[in-house]
Amino acid sequence: MSHHIVEVKDLEYSYPDRTPALRGVSFRIEHGEAVGLVGANGAGKSTLLLHLNGCLFPERGTVRIGDYPVTRQTLPQIRRSVGTVFQDPNDQLFMPTVEEDVAFGPINLQLPPEEVEQRVVRSLESTNSLHLRQRPPYRLSGGEKRSVAIAAVLAMSPDILVMDEPTSGLDPRARRRLMDLLAGFTHTKIIASHDLDMILSLCPRTIVLHQGTIAADGPTAAVLADQDLLLRSGLELPLRVQGCPICGRSCGGHPRP
Repeated sequence: MSHHIVEVKDLEYSYPDRTPALRGVSFRIEHGEAVGLVGANGAGKSTLLLHLNGCLFPERGTVRIGDYPVTRQTLPQIRRSVGTVFQDPNDQLFMPTVEEDVAFGPINLQLPPEEVEQRVVRSLESTNSLHLRQRPPYRLSGGEKRSVAIAAVLAMSPDILVMDEPTSGLDPRARRRLMDLLAGFTHTKIIASHDLDMILSLCPRTIVLHQGTIAADGPTAAVLADQDLLLRSGLELPLRVQGCPICGRSCGGHPRP
């Protein structure tokens, strides 16, 4: 299952004004892993994710998805393997109806109509969104748009699911539904987020980015309990790890929020 593997070696990239964005970033993610990517604003998280699907290309170093290096020549294979859900679902939803948005990718794969229909139904069912199929995306709530954007990615049957701030802007109930949905996926998952409690619940492994470099890469429970590391990286302890303001005890052993 090498096509599920992500390998980044010595990745370097600078913004157009020559400000360094990523400096010597290296890691390997194996089949089926769920990995959190955390860091302060400007740490390089979104820039790194854009290298995984070929929206950006390294200035130095390499990015590989399975057997393929990420290059302009390999983009068709890369984008079949990597499904990316961007921070703003409005960047992905552009067709008149939800059904057409979810069908767009499979149609462009030149799949037969019956398979396109199967993928649309299966993907919308998996995100509890089948009842929205005839709705225009602009009439959906934030949580509904997020679910449909995920369905549109799943309709492409990706091997690797990449998500940028998936819980951003969601109310508590929509956040919980999304977390339950992601917990049920067997894909290799890479989730970039400021929601450290969500990362603690969904990702056994976490990579911390700080000023374009990897400050830590290890078991999530240990990484997100290291207060000094998090402070140096512009982050705070997840709420579940912080002491209770009333009794002073850690809530880390309590059920996830």
